[in-house]
This record gives sequence, C-alpha cells and structure tokens, in this order.
Amino acid sequence: MPERLFAAGGAGILAPTRPMDNMQDLASPAAPDAGALPHLNVLLAGPRGFCAGVDRAIRIVEEALRRHGRPVYVRHEIVHNRTVVESLEAQGAVFVEELEEVPPDAPVVFSAHGVPKAVPAEAERRNLTYLDATCPLVSKVHREVERHFGHGGRHILMIGHAGHPEVIGTMGQLPPGAMTLVQDVAEARAVQPADPDKLAFVTQTTLSVDDTAEIVAVLRERFPTMQGPKREDICYATTNRQAAVKAISEESDLVLVIGSANSSNSQRLREVAERAGAARAVLLPTADALDWSLLEGVRTVGITAGASAPEVLVEALVDRLRQRFRLSIAERVVTQEDVVFKLPAELAK
Repeated sequence: MPERLFAAGGAGILAPTRPMDNMQDLASPAAPDAGALPHLNVLLAGPRGFCAGVDRAIRIVEEALRRHGRPVYVRHEIVHNRTVVESLEAQGAVFVEELEEVPPDAPVVFSAHGVPKAVPAEAERRNLTYLDATCPLVSKVHREVERHFGHGGRHILMIGHAGHPEVIGTMGQLPPGAMTLVQDVAEARAVQPADPDKLAFVTQTTLSVDDTAEIVAVLRERFPTMQGPKREDICYATTNRQAAVKAISEESDLVLVIGSANSSNSQRLREVAERAGAARAVLLPTADALDWSLLEGVRTVGITAGASAPEVLVEALVDRLRQRFRLSIAERVVTQEDVVFKLPAELAK
C-alpha cells in the first residue's frame, strides 16, 4: 500500500498533498534537549477525517449564515463533533433539539443524519424556511425503503443502532410498523417477520463493515428471498476509514481515534482497530483528552479520525505528542477519495 512520509514539524505538514521524500526524526523546537526525548513512531491512517457528506453539511450551515445572517437554527448537531458544532455556534448557528424551539421567522437546517418525514412536514405547516443537510448517501437509503415498501409491499429490516439519529430518520420515512430494527447477529437470528417472503433490508451508513456482513449473512440464510442493495448501504467513507485503520493497527501498540463519543463511525473505528491487531484503541474527542499514561511502553502509535472530525484535531494531537517525543511520522494510504456533493439547489443559485 502507498506510504507517505512527513517531517514532524512545520505548518500544514499533515496535508496529504505535501508528502516528503524521506521520513525525518525531529524534536519539538521548544524542547530544551531534543536528544533526550524518547522516540515514537506515528502511523497516520489515510483516508481519515471529513467525508463529503460532512463537508457538505457544514457548508450548508455556513452558506445559510452568509445569506440569512445570524441566527440560523440547526435541528440536532449538524454532525457528531463538538469542535465543529462550537465553531458554527461562534459563527451564529443555534442548535436545538426540536422545531418547536425555532422562532417563526428564522431559517432552520436539518442535520446530516437525516430526519423522519414528520419533521419537514411540521416545518412546512409552520411556514418555516428550512434546508435539508441530509447526506446524499443517507437520502439514498431513504429512497430504498420507500421503493421496497411502495412497490413491493415489503417489510424492511433495518440493520443499525437503536436511538441513532440516522436510524430514527430512516425508520421515520415509513409508517410505524413497516420496519424492524436489527442491531446484531443475535437479533438477526431471532427476528420473526410476518411474511418471510416479502422482506428487504437496508443498513445504517456508519456501521462496522465486518459486523454488518455477519448480520446480513444470517438474514440471507434465514430469508433467501430477502431483497436488498447490491452492496450494503455502508458509505464509502466509513468503508475506506475502516480499511485504513486496519492497515495501521497490526503495527500499532496503541491506536488513537479522534472523534466524539456519540459519533457512530468513530466508535466503529476504535472497535475495528482492536479487532485488527492493535493492542489497545482509544477514542479521543480532542488532543487535550490524551492521557499520557497510555503512551507508557508504546513504540508505535496509530492515529485516525472519524468522518465528522476535522483534520485540525489530528494536527493538534501530533503537536501534543511532539511535546514529549521525537516523532517519525508516516501515512499509510489505502485509497484516494475524490467524492464531492453539491449544495442544495436553493443554495447553489
């Protein structure tokens, strides 16, 4: 697999477009005795961090602020990352849980995770100006469940995690009782649909690729006529980030995953890292949350970031490590991403 080498100092050095020919061991400029610092190998997973859906959602809020001015309301966290949320709050975004908290004359944005159909219906009833920042790959799943339900009259099994906003939004596309949530292999073995010959399945986009494959295999064995996507609905970014963290985990004594605790794709990265051979994997919301005791006896640390975590948080983590270690940094790139999602038509004018 491609490996990119970076010097461990200087602005913008973690940008994938600026590789260096040779890996260097550099000490922190502030260290009084650079030679006394212990050595630490750092493996960066590539790709990591923001995906196209997250980038689009953030741009929607920023463009809404530019056009409408402060405040712009956002129903739920636009993406599951406190750094992103706080940055948008500083620009004038106001985050609320429900539409009833939005004043009649204020614009509102729906989060990237998607919403039940009842939410835009309520916004229209109240004549609210709203923008839908649902990731296009989540919207694709919404259209799938509508198609299976509307044309085939099939009952839908949704593989996902109870309570996650994406699951709530997807199951909210159909009437109550039209979908059943399946969270794990045990539930896949136990589910008893009314008509096993009229079934379809969809999946949450941020699941573990390996776990989901096991669940689907059980369901297909039990219900051979079950319809579904040609490939599971797990999005390209989730798949790529899990492949990337697998590529660094076996060599890592410790894998640090930058991401918020309520971020499903970040939590899955931590789980995948441990299953792929890392002695330990830890989820960190920010560099400041790093417990130095985690680094005791560690020679190689792997670093990745969930799809809702900005690269600046990775840079901050590397800078923090540089305070106590002489770093050698390499990036392992499993694939290149060039996906870009357009803004909604009403913002593209």
